[in-house]
Amino acid sequence: MIRTLLLSIVLLSLAACGREEPKPAVCTTKLIQPIKIIDKPIDFGPERIAMTKDYIRAHYGKEVDNIEITPKIILLHWTAEMDFDKSFKRLLPQKLLSDRKDIVKASALNVSSQFLVARDGTIYRLMPETWMARHVIGLNYSSIGIENVGGKGNKIDDLTPAQRQANIDLVFYLKAKYPSIEYLVGHHEYKQMENTSLWLEKDKGYRTTKSDPGDKFMRDIRNGVECLDLKAPPKGN
Repeated sequence: MIRTLLLSIVLLSLAACGREEPKPAVCTTKLIQPIKIIDKPIDFGPERIAMTKDYIRAHYGKEVDNIEITPKIILLHWTAEMDFDKSFKRLLPQKLLSDRKDIVKASALNVSSQFLVARDGTIYRLMPETWMARHVIGLNYSSIGIENVGGKGNKIDDLTPAQRQANIDLVFYLKAKYPSIEYLVGHHEYKQMENTSLWLEKDKGYRTTKSDPGDKFMRDIRNGVECLDLKAPPKGN
């Protein structure tokens, strides 16, 4: 009887080793294995910091001594660019590139994001996690942005399985590090957050329409981190 029981346990263990689990069976805010993050800083010197303070003052009505944020949202994007280097170089300069006519009137501050995920799932940290990045209208002051290389033509979800797993791992990492995080939001969902207290944009005419990273990607990531009980944006907008 004991021998049969031991044999059953061994067989079950071997079977478990033969498959990958995208998330732990029991919810935990601690990753089973350490997450690998490579630091690859964008240019974020005194000029960009000053422009960020000006942006906070103009768009959020806040006078601040620094650009530290308390993260409440993880906000996911795609770059609409298939090449990692081109994606990185777009975020690198302190001032906005000349082709961003859709948002330049709001500020010359360049767009940025705390993280950039390559096609192979490699995670790069571009700036301090709790410094404000310009990556979404109305919500920068409470959100950590994750950009994913892809979304060709800004139309289709071509993000890879490796990127999906990397985003799941990053969400677990960030929630464990910052328990204040409450929401998981796709860029295309950002206007739905106007119904929350986290929305700060004062310019009612400053809005853009986004398609990234799409419903399928968000569904995959939300399924992967379901046990964290992160909120989706309220329906309505």
